[in-house]
Amino acid sequence: MRFLLTDEQREFGRSLDALLGAADTPAVLRAWAAGDHGPGRALWGRLADAGVFALAVPEAYGGVGPLPVEAAVACVELGRHAVPGPVAETLAAGALLAEVGGPVAEEWLPGIASGAAVVSITLEGYGPYAPDADAADAVFTVTGDELRLAPGPGEPSASADPARRLFRPEPGGAPVAKGPATRAAARAAGDTAAFATAALALGCGEELLRATVAYVKQRTQFGVPVGSFQAVKHRLADTLLDLEFARPLLFGAAVELASEASRPGAGAGSADGSPGAGAAVAAAKVAAGEAGYAAARTALQLHGAIGYTEELDLAWWLRRARPLRDVWGTPSACRARVLAE
Repeated sequence: MRFLLTDEQREFGRSLDALLGAADTPAVLRAWAAGDHGPGRALWGRLADAGVFALAVPEAYGGVGPLPVEAAVACVELGRHAVPGPVAETLAAGALLAEVGGPVAEEWLPGIASGAAVVSITLEGYGPYAPDADAADAVFTVTGDELRLAPGPGEPSASADPARRLFRPEPGGAPVAKGPATRAAARAAGDTAAFATAALALGCGEELLRATVAYVKQRTQFGVPVGSFQAVKHRLADTLLDLEFARPLLFGAAVELASEASRPGAGAGSADGSPGAGAAVAAAKVAAGEAGYAAARTALQLHGAIGYTEELDLAWWLRRARPLRDVWGTPSACRARVLAE
């Protein structure tokens, strides 16, 4: 079987690229990092109007999903343009609440789909921090089989990416759902977060590679562009191969997630004991995360000393690559899951 995106899916990606290309995301990133979320929320609203956040929300709650392939297309573009905010976490919250159902889903899912609600989450097993909790309208936490709405964002913690601030949510808050179904929903949400983060990492890596190729074409040494040096060509070719090998794993995971979504109750694996989408998501996450981080290392080396400074907007992408590699499943954890499943 040969898998290709449809014309509509490709056009969706192009429309997001055009929207974000006109949005001056470096300025939005600077404002977000300084605590001014206004420009970021405005951009979030335009992305919601394009249907991005509705992709994880079922039609019964005002969404159009789940549509994992389209979500991958969208998140690659959002990663390419370094859109700030808890993108993966909001999509994961959509998956979490859709699985939980009940009053909490009815209250929050329409807002997620429309872009009116920005949501962050923490899940047991993925670390205690909720990204961008200070900008979120809600922070959901899952511990064991209990889903709670945190009473506040909590105290900030150090982050390698200044436009992706980390918070340990305030403890407490009344449970809004509990039971085995909540635990299963948390597993689905973790897969969604890892999948979306893989797509963001791939897009981040692609932009780092594009910017580096453009730079080595115009930077000269010994009277010729440094991009003409064989060692530079090889480094860039290796980076391109890493990204291109990650891409089919990402879209393969999207197909697995779509297939799993069509089998009610099969979130933890198929009835015949096959692993389901979890292993595919883990493989995509490790490949895309490592490829994006390798692209950052290549970009930093080939830009030379200027790559260490704030002079280039590229610094925002450089500082984003490693957190995207490690959040929602470190490379070692993802490899272990692939081997186990």
